[in-house]
Amino acid sequence: MLDISGYAISTIGYAISAVGYALLLLLILTVRKSGLPKYLLILASAATCVWSCVPFFVSDWSVDKLLLFDNLKNVFWLLFLAACLKDNFKNIQQVFARKETWLILLLPVCALALIQVDNVPDTWKYLLQTVIALEFLVLLEVIYRQAGETRWEIKPMVVFLAVISIFDFVTFANALMVEQIHVYYLAARGYIYAALIPLLVLSIRRVRNWGVEIYVSREVVLHSTLLLVAGAYLLFMALVGYAVKYFGAGIWDYTIQVVLIFLSLTLLATLFLSTSFRTRIKVFITKHFFANQFDYRHEWLKLTHCLENFKDNNNVYLTALQGFLQAIDYQSGRLFKFSHGDLTKLAEQDAPPINPDEQQLLSALTDFFQDKAWIVDIAELRTEPYNYEGLKINHALLNSASFQIVVPIYQDDQFWGMVALKGSDNTTKRLNWELRDYINAVTAQVANFLFHQQSAKELAENAQFAAFTRMSAFVLHDLKNVLAQIDLILCNAEQHKNNPEFIEDTFETLHHTKARMDKMLNQLTEKNSSPENSASLVVLSQCVQQVIDQRCGSFLPKPNLVLVSETDVVLDREKFSNVMYHLISNAQQATSDAGKVDVVIELPASQKHVLVKVVDNGSGMSEEFIQSRLFKPFDTTKGNAGMGIGAFDAKVFMDKIGGQLLVESEVGVGSTFTLRIPI
Repeated sequence: MLDISGYAISTIGYAISAVGYALLLLLILTVRKSGLPKYLLILASAATCVWSCVPFFVSDWSVDKLLLFDNLKNVFWLLFLAACLKDNFKNIQQVFARKETWLILLLPVCALALIQVDNVPDTWKYLLQTVIALEFLVLLEVIYRQAGETRWEIKPMVVFLAVISIFDFVTFANALMVEQIHVYYLAARGYIYAALIPLLVLSIRRVRNWGVEIYVSREVVLHSTLLLVAGAYLLFMALVGYAVKYFGAGIWDYTIQVVLIFLSLTLLATLFLSTSFRTRIKVFITKHFFANQFDYRHEWLKLTHCLENFKDNNNVYLTALQGFLQAIDYQSGRLFKFSHGDLTKLAEQDAPPINPDEQQLLSALTDFFQDKAWIVDIAELRTEPYNYEGLKINHALLNSASFQIVVPIYQDDQFWGMVALKGSDNTTKRLNWELRDYINAVTAQVANFLFHQQSAKELAENAQFAAFTRMSAFVLHDLKNVLAQIDLILCNAEQHKNNPEFIEDTFETLHHTKARMDKMLNQLTEKNSSPENSASLVVLSQCVQQVIDQRCGSFLPKPNLVLVSETDVVLDREKFSNVMYHLISNAQQATSDAGKVDVVIELPASQKHVLVKVVDNGSGMSEEFIQSRLFKPFDTTKGNAGMGIGAFDAKVFMDKIGGQLLVESEVGVGSTFTLRIPI
């Protein structure tokens, strides 16, 4: 029997190992890419995690149980190595189809079988475990030798498994000599397996064809580093407290220890809450642990989120400036626009007032930016002015500048404006090639945001004017119709002025005309008010007959209403009357005085729509005219006599109520406009 469960120091090591491999397993499982090495890594990591948990669940820790879980773990790692010997396997069946795979798995399988046999000396089992460790080393040597140019990628994994195999070889070789496994070797295994996890993670990140891409962000490294610093600091303070207790201070022992604990925690909290300290740690990590100065994925998401906040402050220029500042972690700045030879400040954040020297410096930079799209670093310009050919500035102006970096903004290759940025002592960055490329990318994104919002604002203003112009066009169209009715009254006045019926019809027409003109004036003067919903239950035949009698009956050919069947519908009576007037009037104008214009109302058997047809035998229209010009606003064939919005208005009205306007026409035969009005 092996008694290691009673050693707290050994169980801590196995616990760390279990947690480490569990986290590694979760990282691999979150990767969406598929691939055979990925699945084999999942199995091997899971087996190692289970192996690390065994001391916590097995009370009678024997040699057979130790070797059982050891060999189960070895089976999965050897299977992974068997797949690595040939990197074009697509599934596990192809791996098992090779004889080499079964030869590789033979030793651990034999070891598992040997455990089940009674009365087998432990030395035989130790010998077999020693050979399995040597098998690992041989396979790793073969894999590393055949890797060729990819050795750099797999080197951490080879070191990971080689160190574990060498440790196992030493452990079981020692057990073979003394006929038992030394307890200190077993206690150290958990710590060794846990300490080697970073090597495996590093190799997984490097090898792309494994289908596993573990991403370790700067934030994770930052917080891990802070935890490491905190742990080292607390360990040091614990040693100081232990030294106080060991050397003794009399009755002051516990008092000094409490004071040390309190002061150490206070100092630790102060450091962690210090922006300067965290910034220095972040800069140190960026310089020594990452090839790039920026985590571009994270920074791009931050910039996108910052620009999305435009809806919160409703200030597009301040949002753009904040986008620049947070992109390079600066604190203050100004955004200027160049217009008519002068710079206009559009936004600023935490920046002092501009002094005359700065104004003169910005003016000189404006002239420079109109020729060259260079980012200007004031510190570099002060010490290395030859890098900015063509920019001649008095150094006294540079010394008085409260900004550090000036970035030009261009629209269609024309200088639009600039941003002047300044950071703190801890965030100031040297303008190297990487920072220049990054700022150029940020500038392109922010400039697109600026110009998009500017275009959107102009488009909204143009849309308001267009809506007012369109409404005016409809009003003008109605005014022309009203004028036509008045002209008709005046033309017939001399002949029928003594006819009482004519006088009565004239007053009725004038009353209707006044009501329409009042409504048009309200539309013009109250253009911002939303139109009221005036839909009501309408009898179509009555409405159409009223339009014919009051507005179209005085023109030839006189329209004829044909009522087949109908039902009441809900719609805006005034709008429907205008639509019918437009369609009937257009039919009359397209038909000779001897022709025919009929308005047919019928309710089909389906009873989903009421059909109102305006049928004429006039000049007709071609298919091309119907497709390209009929419903195009302000396009008319009547010259100055028409506005070209009658058919367009009818179609818009039908679309609004969920109906349809259908047109059938043939040149020289006539036209039929069909309104499908939903019930």
